[in-house]
Amino acid sequence: MTPTVIRTTLTLCAASVLAGCEPSLPPPPPGSKLTAETIATRDAPPEHQFKGVLAGKPIHLLAHNCKVYRVDDAGGGNVSWSLVLEGDLYPLPTSCLSQSLTAEKGGVTAFIGRQALGAGGCCVGTPRHRTSDGVNWKPN
Repeated sequence: MTPTVIRTTLTLCAASVLAGCEPSLPPPPPGSKLTAETIATRDAPPEHQFKGVLAGKPIHLLAHNCKVYRVDDAGGGNVSWSLVLEGDLYPLPTSCLSQSLTAEKGGVTAFIGRQALGAGGCCVGTPRHRTSDGVNWKPN
């Protein structure tokens, strides 16, 4: 690599860290017809998922990297994700320390435990949010 390429790469990496960018999903294995989202959904533990009925409609929610996504059928055995909840804005980079979805009477509570990089304890912002429809979330 030339010095210019190295400098550019380092600058982009530093900018990503400072922006608190999250790692992307790993690519699917070669020859797989499944998308990265489908594989991540399939491999997610039960405490990161909610499959049920909210506000009279079936819904599948997934906590991934301290964000909550609605999971929809994308055909061909695949799913697609739509972001429905992310934690409070924080001025410094954070990492995902703990996350879960818990079904409760008439709704779901999401716990999004992000920790500021270099800090101890948990959590930045408001970690608990509740929904009764899977779309509208309120701090809990």
